[in-house]
Amino acid sequence: MNKYRFLLISLAAILMASCVEDNLSSPEVNNEDIAAAKKIINTAANADSGTLIFYVTEECASRIENAEVTRSGMTELDLLAMEIEASAIKPVFNLKVNGDEKRARGMHRWYTVDFPSTVALEDAAMKLAKIDYVETVQYAGKMQRPEAKPIMVDPATISSTRADEYPFNDPAMPMQWHYINKGRQSLYPGSIEGEDINVEPAWKLTTGRPEVVVAIVDEGVCYNHVDLEANMHVNEAELNGEDNVDDDNNGYVDDVYGYNFGLGGRVSYMRDGDQGHGTHVAGTIAAVNNNGVGVAGVAGGSGNGDGVRIFSAQIFSGKEDHANYAQTAAAIEYSADRGACILQCSWGFEPNAIQNDNEFQNDHRYSVEYEAIEYFISKKNCAALDGGLVIFAAGNEGQPIAGYPGAYRNYLAVTAFAPDGLPAYYTCYDKGCNISAPGGEYFLYNNSIQSTGCVYSTVAGPNVKPANEGYAYMQGTSMACPHVSGVAALGLSYALDLGKTFTVDQFKALLTTSVNAFPDSAFQGYKDHAEGGSMNLASYRNKMGTGKIDAYRLLMAIRGVSCVPVSTKETNYIDFSKFVGKDGLEMKVADYDISEDTIEALGIVFDQFTSGKVVLQCSKAGVGTIKVGMIAGGTMEGSGIITAGMRIEREFALIARPDVETDENGNPIKSDGWL
Repeated sequence: MNKYRFLLISLAAILMASCVEDNLSSPEVNNEDIAAAKKIINTAANADSGTLIFYVTEECASRIENAEVTRSGMTELDLLAMEIEASAIKPVFNLKVNGDEKRARGMHRWYTVDFPSTVALEDAAMKLAKIDYVETVQYAGKMQRPEAKPIMVDPATISSTRADEYPFNDPAMPMQWHYINKGRQSLYPGSIEGEDINVEPAWKLTTGRPEVVVAIVDEGVCYNHVDLEANMHVNEAELNGEDNVDDDNNGYVDDVYGYNFGLGGRVSYMRDGDQGHGTHVAGTIAAVNNNGVGVAGVAGGSGNGDGVRIFSAQIFSGKEDHANYAQTAAAIEYSADRGACILQCSWGFEPNAIQNDNEFQNDHRYSVEYEAIEYFISKKNCAALDGGLVIFAAGNEGQPIAGYPGAYRNYLAVTAFAPDGLPAYYTCYDKGCNISAPGGEYFLYNNSIQSTGCVYSTVAGPNVKPANEGYAYMQGTSMACPHVSGVAALGLSYALDLGKTFTVDQFKALLTTSVNAFPDSAFQGYKDHAEGGSMNLASYRNKMGTGKIDAYRLLMAIRGVSCVPVSTKETNYIDFSKFVGKDGLEMKVADYDISEDTIEALGIVFDQFTSGKVVLQCSKAGVGTIKVGMIAGGTMEGSGIITAGMRIEREFALIARPDVETDENGNPIKSDGWL
C-alpha cells in the first residue's frame, strides 16, 4: 500500500508549508500543559510505543498534502519530529479511493507519527498536543486479539449416515449444533433441542447472495481453504495483474482477497503465532454449503455459487497479539471502499480497561476508529440497505459490560449462549450488549475437558496440515458474533430477493427483535463450568441483549409476516388479533387453516377454534405457517346485501419451542422479542 510515507529527510520540506508561523513566545507553562492535556483523548495505558495518532486543522492538512519537496523551512512539528527522531509522518486514511468524500468528512486530517520506542510516549504526546494546529492527539491503543484455543477434529471421522438427516450434504453438519440443535447429549450434556439460530427453515427461503459482502476484520482468512475459496470476494484486477504492483491503483498492492494491515501486503494466515481465528469466523458466515466437504456456513449458499462473499481486512498477524487503532481504522476504511455492507469484528479491548464509561462514550466520538466506523456506516454497498452494519463480539471476560468499541451505542455487541440455552460462563453481559447467539462452551466429562459443545468451523494456520483443509472447535463471543453477521447477511439476501430496502436503523431493529427470549428458568440457580467455577444465573437476567438470534424470524420480519411462538409443553390458546395492530382493535378472528406440512413439522396433535382463539397442542420443535381469517370493522362479514365487516386473511409463522412461557390460561406470553 502506498501510504504517502514521508521519511524524516523530507519532513522539513513537507512541513515547511507551515500551518502556523513559529512563535518563540511561551505562555504560562501550567496553562499550556492544561490546554494540551485536554487535546489528548485517551491514556497511554495499553498503547503501542513509538506511535501517536493526531488530527490537524483543515489548513494544516491541506498544506501538508500539497507540500512541495523543493522548498525548505522549519515548523513546530518539524522540530518535534527531529527531537523525537521520527521516522515517518503519514496519513491514516487512503485518499486514492473516494478522496473527495473523505475530505468532506475531515478524514484527510488524521495522521500518525512513528518514532523509536525508547522515546517517552507521554512526553511526546504532550509536546505534540502543544502545537496550535494539532487539534487532537490519540495514543495508538491496542485492539487485543482474542485468545483462541482451537481443538482440531477431522470431519472425515464423522458418520455420513447421521449427516443424511440434515439439509445439506456437508458431512460435519451434525457437529454444528449451533445451526440445528437436536438435543444430542453426546455433544453436550443438557443440550436442548432448538437452542440454535433456527436457520434450517430460513434456508428454504434463501441461502445467501453474492451481492452481499462481509468484511472479516480479524486474523487473515485462509482464502484457498477448500470450504471457503468459492465464496471469497476476489479483486480480479489484482488477481490477473502483476505481482508487487497496484494494478487497480487503489493504494494497495496485491489485495486479491483483502489486505494485511498489521504487516502491510498480502493476506497471510501461516505465520508462527496465527491461531486460525479469522478463518474460523469466516467459516461460520460463509463456508460453502452443499459441497460435500466439511462444514456449512450460515449464508454459504446452496452449492450453486450463490453464497454471500467475504474478504479479509487483516489486523492480527503472527505473534503480534494486537493491532493498534490506526491499523484498525485503515482496515475498516478499506472494508467500506472494497464494497462490504457488514463489518464482522470479533475483537475489542477489555471492558475493565475502561475507567470511566461515560467519559469513554464521549471521547470515542473524536477518535480515529470512530471516524472509520462512521465512514463504513455511511456507505451504501448493498441495494437492500442504506448504509453499513457493524457487529462486534461482546467480550469473554465475564464482565457486566461489553468490550469496546462494541459497547458503543451505535454498534451491535453479541453475547454468547451454550447448547443448553443458558449464558456461556465467559460471556460479557449487561451494559452495551444487544443480542445473543451460540458461542459454545467446553464441558467436563470424567475429569477431562470436552470441546463438542463449542462452535465447529474452518481453521488454518502453521499447525494445520494441510493448511487449507482444517476444522476445529472454538468457544467465545468471537464465535457468537459471526452467527449474527451470517444471519444479517441472510436477511439482506432475502430482502434483495423481495426487492425490499431498509435503513440501517430499521434493519438493526428487525435484527434485534427477531429473537427467542431466554425463559425465566434460564436465570435460576447456579451453573458449574469447565474451568472449575460456578456462575450465578440470576446475574444474567434481562442482561443478555434482546434475546437469541433467530434466522427464520428475521426473514419473516423482512417479508412482513408476524411470528407467534408456541410451546411444545403446554396447550396453546392463541388470540391472533393481538398480533395485528394495537391490541387487535376492531379485529375479530373468524377461522383458520393449517397446512398438512405445518401439522407434520410441529407435530400438531390437536387443534380447534373456540372463543375467538385457536387452540393448539404441538409435540415437536419446528416452524410452520397458519392462515387466519379475520373480520375488520365488525363482528360478522358483510356482503352486497349485508352491511358489516370486511374479511381479511393474514399469514402467521408459528415457531414451536419447548421454552416458550405461557400464562395461567395457556396463552403464550408476548415479549418484546416477538414480532
